Amino acid sequence: MPIYTKKGDKGATNFIDKSKRVDKDSIKVEALGSLDELNSFLGIARSFCDNPERNIFIKDIQDNIFRICSIIAGSDLKFNKSKTTKLEKEIDKIEAKAGAIDSFRFSQGTRFATHLMFARSLARRAERRVVALSKEEKVHPQILQYVNRLSDMIFMLFREANFDAGIPEEGWKGKP
Repeated sequence: MPIYTKKGDKGATNFIDKSKRVDKDSIKVEALGSLDELNSFLGIARSFCDNPERNIFIKDIQDNIFRICSIIAGSDLKFNKSKTTKLEKEIDKIEAKAGAIDSFRFSQGTRFATHLMFARSLARRAERRVVALSKEEKVHPQILQYVNRLSDMIFMLFREANFDAGIPEEGWKGKP
């Protein structure tokens, strides 16, 4: 069976239940696409990760993004608070290690770190799209919380990657 179906050739697609066609430029498709872009780019970032423990942690984030996409697309999978709590604990752990910050950070450092910084911006876009979707249809509150923490988590992974490599952070000296 080929991967192509030709059913989307006129600009519409469907989700898990296949009962209703949706325009490919709908906010739901946009939210799913933004999450997919983030997930793909996290895979690229992982290819530069030399820390096996971190690699597994990021793969777990990717798994959660797949789960979120599946839920948004109509599956009956669950998403619980423990996934967000895990991110929060990890954010706190890295901040204790790398220190608090008082300014924006320039994207710089190792390949792994700079790829994470770009992934952070993709996470912020994905969050905006999921929030926009939540104004049109119900999005589980735990999903909204998780996508809100994602950019913070990825930013802290960026900081940790450079910290572990001995690369000092470059903070923006302007006034926000």
